[in-house]
Amino acid sequence: MKNQEISRREFFGKSALALAGIGLASETVFGAPAYIKNLGKPNSLFNGVQVGAITYSWRSMPGSAENILQYCIDCNVSAIELMGPAAEAFAGAPEAPARPGGPRQALTDEQKAQQAEYMKKMADWRAKVSMDKFVQLRKMYNKAGVSIYGYKPSALGVNNTDAEVDYAFRAAKALGANQATIELPTSADQTKRLGDIAAKNKIYVGYHGHTQQTPTWWNEALSQSKYNAMNFDMGHYVAAGFDPIPLITDKHQHIVSMHTKDRKNKENGGANVPWGEGDTPIVEVLQLMRKNKYKFPATVELEYEIPAGSDAVKEVAKCVEYARKALMTT
Repeated sequence: MKNQEISRREFFGKSALALAGIGLASETVFGAPAYIKNLGKPNSLFNGVQVGAITYSWRSMPGSAENILQYCIDCNVSAIELMGPAAEAFAGAPEAPARPGGPRQALTDEQKAQQAEYMKKMADWRAKVSMDKFVQLRKMYNKAGVSIYGYKPSALGVNNTDAEVDYAFRAAKALGANQATIELPTSADQTKRLGDIAAKNKIYVGYHGHTQQTPTWWNEALSQSKYNAMNFDMGHYVAAGFDPIPLITDKHQHIVSMHTKDRKNKENGGANVPWGEGDTPIVEVLQLMRKNKYKFPATVELEYEIPAGSDAVKEVAKCVEYARKALMTT
């Protein structure tokens, strides 16, 4: 971070309020009337920049919609990119079959058959499901002070039906989001298909990537539809060997959300590390967003190893506090 680096000693010394959930509503951030009005509610809108989180960050913890809402409150997160399982379970989706114990354990023939049957049930459910429960979920979150700006269900793949894709955008809209997110497909036919269905629903597709991201990686998809957009991951971009600031400056109008994490650069091995220990210019980018009034959210994605004695809620809260301090620094 060089001269703009936030010292980790200062950071940890002053982050206790963040862990209290509501403690961040201090006089230096909010005026007294706002504090009273939003007492007990999270607020991660700092100096005009919306800091949020992807609910994947709490993957190590119970993941119901109610659980996730409590994590938001505890972390002072007032806006999220919501992964599909919590919302779909809340809306009454068919229950998925049990998975093998290990993440890379091969499926048996019986398990493959169960998975195929489950995918058929999900396709049928998504094509027919009412949006009422998604609206109810949005209202529950909004009442607690949390908005949903992105939705990431597993319904936008090549093997998903057009009805499932349409469902993803309709559900995103019902949740209050302006985008549904997915890894950028390798097929131009698929990005055109998604862009066309997105346009019908007037909801963006935010295409996400990992270390395959390059300065021109999104260009073809962006040229196909004004609803094809970027769910940019600046940590992965740094690990791929690039500086995110020129890309953000050049393509900010196409970015609908930005995953924010700290990684070492390619030359230094690319590891995910606690914020402030890597090569990702988090402070500089957040301050660029503040200066230029970019409206896309900076989404905390917790990917570094959780330290002993901590948990995902405490670590996300630290990241939010880190971002707050960066954005409140002149």
